[in-house]
Amino acid sequence: MSNKITPFLWFNDNAEEAIQFYGSIFKNAKTSNVSRYGEGAPFPKGTLMSATFELEGQRFMALNAGPHFKFNEAVSFYVNCETQEEVDDLWEKLTADGGEPGRCGWLKDKFGLSWQIVPAILGELLADKDAGKAGRVTQAMLQMDKIDIRALKQAYEK
Repeated sequence: MSNKITPFLWFNDNAEEAIQFYGSIFKNAKTSNVSRYGEGAPFPKGTLMSATFELEGQRFMALNAGPHFKFNEAVSFYVNCETQEEVDDLWEKLTADGGEPGRCGWLKDKFGLSWQIVPAILGELLADKDAGKAGRVTQAMLQMDKIDIRALKQAYEK
């Protein structure tokens, strides 16, 4: 697979742990192009310097480069989910071990990376031509952390 644009993720010193973590969560994951620091580098010899990895066909690059930069919510990864079970599973795994739930389907994982875990039906309901239905769905979503498909449908059908 050849992406023209690839998200590049700067980690302090735990890029390898992050790649393994994400690979354990997403079914279709693989790592390639691994390079490691050698003698005289700013990290111990053998520490991952950079790697390319894929999650569900999306290519990423990761770099261990020190504490100079941190992730923030200005950039997030949007995951389109088909079922509540998929939402629940990803939410649980990505918030584990120090991750933080956020509002309206947003969360931060234990590395500080922001994700949006969103069921596909949300976009469909929000795009309804009936402004009342779409408005009720919006109001329901604004009250949620993890998105609840059943609650969205209930708001839509009122």
